[in-house]
Amino acid sequence: MEFGPIWRASLRNKTGPVLMALQIALTLAVIVNAVFIIKQRIDKITRPTGMDVDNIVTVQSFGFGDDFDLQESIPEDLAALQAIPGVRAVTSSQHVPLSGSGWGTELAGSSEDGAPRAGGVQYFVNADAVNAFGVQLESGRAFTPEDVEYPENFGVPLSQVIMTRAYLDALFPQGGGQAGATVYDNLGNPVTVIGVLDTMHGAWVGWDKLENVMLVPRVMPVEFNYYIVRAEPGERDRVMPQVEETLLAINVRRIVKSLRTHSEIRDSSYQGDRGMAVVLAVVVGLMAMVTGVGIVGLASFAVRQRIKQIGTRRAVGARRRDIVRYFMVENWMITTIGVAIGSVLTIAVNYWMVVSFELERLDPLYVPAGILSLWLLGLLGVAGPARKASAISPAIATRTV
Repeated sequence: MEFGPIWRASLRNKTGPVLMALQIALTLAVIVNAVFIIKQRIDKITRPTGMDVDNIVTVQSFGFGDDFDLQESIPEDLAALQAIPGVRAVTSSQHVPLSGSGWGTELAGSSEDGAPRAGGVQYFVNADAVNAFGVQLESGRAFTPEDVEYPENFGVPLSQVIMTRAYLDALFPQGGGQAGATVYDNLGNPVTVIGVLDTMHGAWVGWDKLENVMLVPRVMPVEFNYYIVRAEPGERDRVMPQVEETLLAINVRRIVKSLRTHSEIRDSSYQGDRGMAVVLAVVVGLMAMVTGVGIVGLASFAVRQRIKQIGTRRAVGARRRDIVRYFMVENWMITTIGVAIGSVLTIAVNYWMVVSFELERLDPLYVPAGILSLWLLGLLGVAGPARKASAISPAIATRTV
């Protein structure tokens, strides 16, 4: 089958092929960029948090009354919560990771001017925090009860902390970040890193420094705090209602609220990313469907317009597979022109999104994958009309003279 005759036959009615090629170009640009963004959102949602999210329950305790002392109540609360059957570990914290709420901080890797500085999030916790969050120590040690401080105000400098590997690497880009290292706060006070965590996510899932996390063994003089309760595998749902009951039974001078599983908190924080992925998936499906319907429609129209031509070819010896091949090649040529234009449009759209919204650059492999998908879509779309055309009888040539 020569490409020349097929191309010249297509040019006799340019409107349909031109519109189809433009539609394919637009479809390629939209689908490729949408699929790339969907993949980014899925990777973001499913990235390891470093914590035992599925087995953690969180609850907020808010004390009231002039005689309520949070620092005095926490040890008793921790002991009572730890005694609940099925509880593995408990810690207090002023905020909950992945919740979108936290206290940011900035540290330096050296006391010298111009030393590397990096921001992160800090959690004021108790001795069993590492076990309660379910995080893994890369090196160093966890806190002990003797490490926990009860300062009277917020101005007391930190003395020792546990940090994530990502945070230490940001402070020591040339190496040297390890257990035993010294970092410095904004006032130049030294802080000893007694332990290094493999991974732990902080408060804000959209922040590029999400893994910059620091645990501080301290109970602050405030009126509220959270309890992070880690249950044994399979025990979370049974433990959950007992957490609230236990806290209320210990002290009625408090409000217990925000009892939630950590997985609910995580899912809520990623709700926007999940929603965007779903919307884009729907757009991809609709674009593919509309393009497929367009290909079928154009091919069916071409068959109806060429009934006499097809019948004549059949009368002079063309086989059914020759007719099928003719329409397949014609569709492939139109699709190829469309994807050629669409490839340029795809790169242009991605460049615009990178500049305007600071998205990542498109992985080049997505373009050929999109091209192959549209080629396949085109062949599938034209298959039905092509088979219908091949069924036209040679006698049509004489009946339509």
